[in-house]
Amino acid sequence: MTTSPLAARPGAVVAEGATVAAHLGDPLREQRLLAEGAGWVDRSDRDVLTVPGADRLTWLHSLTSQHLERLADGTGTEALVLSPHGHVEHHLVLTELGGTTWADVEPGTGAALLTFLQRMVFMLRVEPALVTDAWALLSLVGPRAPEVLTAASLPAPEAPHAVAALPGGGWVRRMPSLGDGGATALDLLVPRAGLVAVADALTAAGAGAAGLDAYEALRVEARRPRLGLDTDHRTIPNELEWLTTAVHLEKGCYRGQETVARVHNLGRPPRRLVLLHLDGVSEELPVPGTQVRSGARDVGRAGTVVRHHELGVVALALVKQSVGPDAELTVGGSRAVVDPDDVPATVDDTRAAARDRVRAVRSATIGR
Repeated sequence: MTTSPLAARPGAVVAEGATVAAHLGDPLREQRLLAEGAGWVDRSDRDVLTVPGADRLTWLHSLTSQHLERLADGTGTEALVLSPHGHVEHHLVLTELGGTTWADVEPGTGAALLTFLQRMVFMLRVEPALVTDAWALLSLVGPRAPEVLTAASLPAPEAPHAVAALPGGGWVRRMPSLGDGGATALDLLVPRAGLVAVADALTAAGAGAAGLDAYEALRVEARRPRLGLDTDHRTIPNELEWLTTAVHLEKGCYRGQETVARVHNLGRPPRRLVLLHLDGVSEELPVPGTQVRSGARDVGRAGTVVRHHELGVVALALVKQSVGPDAELTVGGSRAVVDPDDVPATVDDTRAAARDRVRAVRSATIGR
């Protein structure tokens, strides 16, 4: 995929191998913009697929973890494609509108998903296609995001996963809030040829521009994982929030269901997703896949690591269930502790001790 035209704007910094701007010169200010005001983020690197055809919903229902047979027009949801052993292979954000099901997925994964879907068509009336070259995703984030859409004469869906058609094609979809502050998140799918025009219209309506790093910081704060960054080849839905957002536990058979049901009934997946606070001593952030260690033991893997404008250096990590709330952890060259909100709330003083450990780690960062 070619670099987004929005990445040519003054101050835009594009990471090596990326196609969208990581930031526009001031990542922390851009985070505050999304948390407190309204900003648009270029997420046009995501792959987009369409599935038209009369059998699309029953077909997708049979292939994924989500209940899709009666997905209403003008709504969206999330779904997973699992391996036969229940490991996550694809994460889809779905939109149903006007007789077509749209799926936006992680950058670079669309072709593999299309290949899988095409193998499963058989004699059904479905026509899956990869349309990334024609369509692009923008996200509008912040408490003032609905006001911006209204000022731009665009629809602003009010309920999570509600979808409204955009003039000239595409749609706007409301997503669950980002960050602990509950910043409104709205995704706009627009013709790729009109990407710059839509961004300009949002700017004229009162939104600022922010890079992908700002969006990622709020996503990490909200503990929303990304496939391939916060997951590995062993990840099952039960280890992540996807068990509640992308899995229907009472639907019929689908590939990998036995693993999901068995682990759910046992109530103890092998790992859990937590937010880690790092001391930030190292200038270079750990990359996804860096081991989380307790002493000499490998107890998990770090996923996305970000510099947050309020929390300091934080990371999503998959850690073993045996990792206790008082575990002394390291990620790369940094000390790390589990966020108090991810400590079981069974003993009050345990969570209080966790808060003390977080303060100590953040003090080490501030004191550098």
